[in-house]
Amino acid sequence: MSKSTLLPLVTRSARRDFLRSAGLFAAAAALPSFTTSSAKAAPGPATSTDKTDDIIYMSATKLAQLIREKKVSAVEATQAFIDRHMVVNDRLNAVVMNCYARALTEAKAADAALAKGQLKGPLHGVPMTIKDSLDTEGVISTGATYGRQQFIPKKDATCVARVRAAGAILLGKTNTPEFTLGGLGGISSTSNLLYGSSHNPYDLTRTTSGSSGGAGAIVAAGGSAFDIGSDWGGSIRGPAHNNGIVGIKPTSVRVPRTGHIVDFGGVFDLWQQLGPMARRVEDIALITPIISGPDFRDASCAPVAWADPAKVDLKKLRLAFFPTNGVTTTDDDTKKTILQCVKWLEGHVASVTEDLPKEILTDLYASRTKLTGGDGWAFYKRLADKWGTKNFSPSVTERVKAGKTISTAEYVEAWEQADAAKSRMLSWFQKYDVLLCPVAGTPATEIDRISPTPGGAPNWSYTGAFNTTGWPVTVVRCGTSSDGKNLPIGIQVVAAPWREDITIAVASALEAQSGGWQRPPI
Repeated sequence: MSKSTLLPLVTRSARRDFLRSAGLFAAAAALPSFTTSSAKAAPGPATSTDKTDDIIYMSATKLAQLIREKKVSAVEATQAFIDRHMVVNDRLNAVVMNCYARALTEAKAADAALAKGQLKGPLHGVPMTIKDSLDTEGVISTGATYGRQQFIPKKDATCVARVRAAGAILLGKTNTPEFTLGGLGGISSTSNLLYGSSHNPYDLTRTTSGSSGGAGAIVAAGGSAFDIGSDWGGSIRGPAHNNGIVGIKPTSVRVPRTGHIVDFGGVFDLWQQLGPMARRVEDIALITPIISGPDFRDASCAPVAWADPAKVDLKKLRLAFFPTNGVTTTDDDTKKTILQCVKWLEGHVASVTEDLPKEILTDLYASRTKLTGGDGWAFYKRLADKWGTKNFSPSVTERVKAGKTISTAEYVEAWEQADAAKSRMLSWFQKYDVLLCPVAGTPATEIDRISPTPGGAPNWSYTGAFNTTGWPVTVVRCGTSSDGKNLPIGIQVVAAPWREDITIAVASALEAQSGGWQRPPI
């Protein structure tokens, strides 16, 4: 299939290219304008295909539809999720700060507005939670660090402001590791000195992954219609995989990071992205465009139009896949899940090819590993100084101690290696339109088996590569472990920059085959 049948692609994702490319900004001039108000940027109300009837388990899209149709009230929905928290959260430790009274007040106002024919937006009356690394006006937002124990933001993070302007109602904040960068049990856990460890709703002895682990756990358990996580190495995708839900890491600089504890700018500017987490793919399609587009504070955020996933023609897509990446071994269940996904899609796409760009992925992993600790983790120290934190979590302390400062020449060389690998990855991908691959080597591991150091957690080789390239990735549950534990297995659906529509369309097709999210036993 000719690339001319798809939307134009931005083929370079390095920061200098976003800032210096006259062609990009010439194209952007013809795109719809974005403002800080989600009411103007948000899509219209969506119709759901979800068949679930239980309020706490139905998709956010369906719940919004039922509220609009006055078949469910916003108060009824909000109280249902609060009641669910009372049942599960003492075991999950996923929601670490609540604002229930305010939520019920907002829900009453939402119902009153609807009675007058006033619809705030496509999420009118839908209850949500938000990762504690994002600022929420009037609600303590710690980022899991001591220096912010009593920090009450005066304004919402941009993405939070946008979903609230679209009608969503905040229930509370979800657990995250300190600065989103390392739990007490290692970088693949969600735990901290302030609130302790979050637990997986499919097996309480298992990790939620991190750093959006509280979000993943409470959404999977029916405690929230959706959440918004952050991802600079797999922190949306790992929890989506471990907790059996859907999550998207959009293209780098699509969503403004303003109001996140690690916001924008600096060496890792293009690695960090924010995205929604929900039980159904249709919710990702609804919420991601609401939070996208420049806010004129995050200087890197690009004004690139959102393409409709419903308009993607699967029959024209060239699909690549690999069951293992040559860096981290995958178990049999993970391999079988990837192969099953390929079987489901065969005959529905233009072509299917097993193809592993092993050398490129190895270089992306190696350069990223060198860059993340290249300043001796002084990055942590600057964050601690900014917020007045005197005592780090043990895993953060370990990381700082293990940090090895490299020379400026070595640092520049590592960036050159990363940029070269990104370029080679784009060239390799010209043969394809979508890629399926694992999120991690295994389903959720036991909490006490998690490696405490970055060097001992090569699972991130599957996810971190796409932070370095900046490509969009949607994760959807497509399999279950065969060990009797029934642990979820998610897969990554990857596309070229700005093609979230392709990742969502393919994830939706896989969800239709696999069933996607399944109710946990908790």
